[in-house]
Amino acid sequence: MSAPATSEVTRLLLRWTDGDKHALDDLLPLVYDELRRLARSYLSKERPGHTLQSTALVNEAYMRLVDQNVSWQSRAHFFGIAAQMMRRILVDHARARSAAKRGAGDFKVTLDEAMAISDARDVNVIALDSALNNLAKLDPQQSRIVELRFFAGLSIEETSQVLDVSPATVKRDWAMAKAWLAREMQG
Repeated sequence: MSAPATSEVTRLLLRWTDGDKHALDDLLPLVYDELRRLARSYLSKERPGHTLQSTALVNEAYMRLVDQNVSWQSRAHFFGIAAQMMRRILVDHARARSAAKRGAGDFKVTLDEAMAISDARDVNVIALDSALNNLAKLDPQQSRIVELRFFAGLSIEETSQVLDVSPATVKRDWAMAKAWLAREMQG
């Protein structure tokens, strides 16, 4: 997203936080395509025939975002919260499929090579959620970094903005979290 569009998203989020409902109407076209791109990237590498589509994931995430009572700070903050929503939706979907059909709990998300947390290309989303919850108990910041980098697709710099830490801290914690998750999910 270009710098003017980024600042426009932040401006609209601040107006929305201040109670301007029209800002939400102006915000949707600016964030929808990026949310959809993120959802497509998660779901494009999935097994054929899975039932969750990127449009449904984006729409559900956006509806949950609209219902949040958040003091929006920036575009990166918005996409950080969107990452949480997408993670919850993917996990809820996987759990529902698992409950509906034995063996369907293997709904997988694919980590790209830059963010791979294990040697396996496909990661069970329920197992990843469980591992992230365990990591959050040990190191909430590392868990949040994985969530922001993987589920929201934020860069190191954007993640450092959301968490208000240095990019070097994000890089170090990202590497440590990936190693911890790889061990946790293999064992």
